[in-house]
Amino acid sequence: MAKANFETPAFRPYPVIPIIKKDVMRGPGPYLAKPDMQRDLGFPEELVDDWHDKAIAKMGDLLGKYRSLRVYLDSCVKCGACTDKCHYMIGTNDPKNMPVARQDLLRNVYRRYFTWPGKLFPKLVGAQDLTKDVLDDWYNYYHQCSQCRRCSVFCPYGIDTADISMAAREILDVVGKGQKYCNEIIAKVYKIGNNLGLPDKALRNTVEGLEEDIKDETGVDVRLPVDVEGADVLLVTPSADFFAEPHIDGLIGYAKVFHQAGISWTLSSHASEAANFGMFIGSYENMQRVSLRVQKAARDLKVKRLVFGECGHAWRVAYSFLNTLVGPFDFLDQRYPIPQHICEFTYDLIQKGALTLDKSRNDHRRLTFHDSCNVARGSSMGGVPGGQFTIPRELIKASCNYFYDMPSDTICDQTYCCGGGGGLLTDDLMELRVKGALPRMEALKSVVDNHGVTHMASICAICKTQFSKVMPYYGFEMDQIISVHQLIGDAIVLSPE
Repeated sequence: MAKANFETPAFRPYPVIPIIKKDVMRGPGPYLAKPDMQRDLGFPEELVDDWHDKAIAKMGDLLGKYRSLRVYLDSCVKCGACTDKCHYMIGTNDPKNMPVARQDLLRNVYRRYFTWPGKLFPKLVGAQDLTKDVLDDWYNYYHQCSQCRRCSVFCPYGIDTADISMAAREILDVVGKGQKYCNEIIAKVYKIGNNLGLPDKALRNTVEGLEEDIKDETGVDVRLPVDVEGADVLLVTPSADFFAEPHIDGLIGYAKVFHQAGISWTLSSHASEAANFGMFIGSYENMQRVSLRVQKAARDLKVKRLVFGECGHAWRVAYSFLNTLVGPFDFLDQRYPIPQHICEFTYDLIQKGALTLDKSRNDHRRLTFHDSCNVARGSSMGGVPGGQFTIPRELIKASCNYFYDMPSDTICDQTYCCGGGGGLLTDDLMELRVKGALPRMEALKSVVDNHGVTHMASICAICKTQFSKVMPYYGFEMDQIISVHQLIGDAIVLSPE
């Protein structure tokens, strides 16, 4: 088991009685962005002298742009429905990680400057001046929210804490208090085209190596083409798929699917990243700038279809925002969904009998599935309600003989976050990530104990990276997390031509 300078949470006895530990997670927050990162994104390089006025002005701007933000800040009646629904609250016991309390960090300042009761009788309505201490609390606790939106499922008013967190983070960036991890990643996309900073040559060398590996394994020449003009499909996938386990086996699975179905496809060296961290910092402008790379690649390569790989928030941005950000995609073939998830793409092929799968090839695995937050609560698949839940499970069942779901109150739209989403997948937040993973680790333990599950599948790059890091803290092996398309790829029967 991994060692750390913090205590790993213990699996909880039932019934669960929350134990409040006030300010236990209060701290400086994640590393601040370096000046050059802020500059690349158009933000101040350090906290500006007039930060107070700019913060209030930016809040006013956001309130004017997004009516929903004002509704969320005005609607809460403190009913308590969300208090124990946050994985960070459960794992840390810090009361400021209750969604309602985290919202109040922004709501109290909003009331002070944007409501008449707050201006006239601030103490009476809980209004609060924006001070440096409050700003520091924003930076700390709004980076203890993965924007998973589980609390919104249980809120009777539908208050979306993710929108509030994104607004707070955008205000922080505008006054020069941005987070290093997110800003660094977005800057790499602007300069190179992907989150990891992989240059064109490294990308091509990687896929050539994968082609050799597939040939050695199967005896079949399976291509992973890059920048092929006129291909049917442009696949935009998270850059983690190009270099690291367990992601890379998913990319191999994609390639086998395209090969057996006889569909021409290509990757793009210009848009070699499906993820869009602009969403995590609440910046519509940066979301748009990242998305423009995808649009340009699709136009330049003259493809007919746009397919996104296994990445949770990449799919949420693609499904919910892409046409608004950089559409319309009227230059693509309108007979197909625009965009389309790789899971629904593969599912359609299976339904048509275009893939030959041998489920027994995965008999050494007993599977469960982790519903990723941004897929489960921010998108759909297959053009049907709930498709984001059924389609990945149908893929697993089509390629495996042994599948077992986690407890019903921890899956689908009630799924628990992995603990590393929302731009928090950084080592300086490892304590938070481990504690935030507690509810999901408990659900995993239940299917391990009851069904002998050996592997957990996921369709999110962040989830897979997070779990491979935190599972050892809870006594699981890091290689027990797997891509859905690795299962598909391992089950596909390829015949040498």
